[in-house]
Amino acid sequence: MIFTVTLNPAVDRELTVADIVFNTVLRASEWRVDCGGKGFNVARMLKSLGTPSVALGFAAGKSGELLQDMLETLGIDTEFVWVKGETRTNVSIVSNENDRYVKVNEPGPTITEADLAQLADKIRERVQPGDWWVLAGSLPPGVPKDCYTEMIHIIQSAGGRVFLDTSGEALEQSCGAGPKLVKPNDEEAREMTGLPVNTPAEIAAAGAAIQKTGPENVVISMGKKGAMLVSDGRAWFASSPKIAEGNPIGAGDSMVAGMVWGLSQGDSMQDALGKGIACGAATASRKGTAVGTLEQVTDLLGKVQLIEVAS
Repeated sequence: MIFTVTLNPAVDRELTVADIVFNTVLRASEWRVDCGGKGFNVARMLKSLGTPSVALGFAAGKSGELLQDMLETLGIDTEFVWVKGETRTNVSIVSNENDRYVKVNEPGPTITEADLAQLADKIRERVQPGDWWVLAGSLPPGVPKDCYTEMIHIIQSAGGRVFLDTSGEALEQSCGAGPKLVKPNDEEAREMTGLPVNTPAEIAAAGAAIQKTGPENVVISMGKKGAMLVSDGRAWFASSPKIAEGNPIGAGDSMVAGMVWGLSQGDSMQDALGKGIACGAATASRKGTAVGTLEQVTDLLGKVQLIEVAS
């Protein structure tokens, strides 16, 4: 089974306008509302691939109820810890003339120690050997920077495997817990290591440096260029196939979904990387915050190129 944990979920509201102009009233030609937060985005992509998952996380207020309703309507099982306040709403304004966008994220409700303890108990109740757990996203107010560390210990001591996708101090402090896989982007890798990330060899070296801090495997996403995998002392670069670009928001989360989809089926890290790249490209080709389809992923998978790189 695949589980996702989203500590700071959101209701994603997207408005499409002719052009983004400041200091005036903009009128939306289209709008849509989706369940957001990195782990939920992963769960949505897994559902599109025909793979079940369970979405855990914090939820609050009417926005939290809306999130639960949307996920369950999609056929995604949920297991929430309900907290005080209101789940955040993130607003994107997208231009249909020049592919520009503005995205504003709210901070989210404040989480207490009791809330965190309740979530830890839910994880202990659920985890089984062989499960994959995607711990993803930013931390809401009140959550310590090392909170993922405890979750990693709980899951992996019970035989589960963790795919960690976060950033900043939360990523740096959690690497020492030894997650099975982490996914910074190239800029986050530069910030973590202080190393340049301008060439494939440099990015591979940065990945190797991150690996030395604790993670068993490291994949560094590079947007539409592709991604670099560092595993077992070797590095592979996977190039992203060319697509007609839509909205890139959420493509990285779809990449995570594609990788954990492959890994849950017993794929090697390299093969899982190819599936991740195909899923990310499929979602990046879609308008709005829709995720890619299995048909798109199957078509794009044959166009992903995997090359070993000397780090």
